[in-house]
Amino acid sequence: MQGGSNRLLTPKQVADWLQVSEITVKNKYRTWGLRPQKVGRLLRFRERDVVAYLDDHYG
Repeated sequence: MQGGSNRLLTPKQVADWLQVSEITVKNKYRTWGLRPQKVGRLLRFRERDVVAYLDDHYG
């Protein structure tokens, strides 16, 4: 497994990590290629997917 864990992050946690607004995450996650995990009606993102995105685009 490449960096990160299977821990699920809320859009707010991802936004804080990336230093963008929560609205930006909700509007751009498809463009960024992040696959959401639905928990009921809520969006969650796997930490490893966010790490992979950052590695592919910025690292």
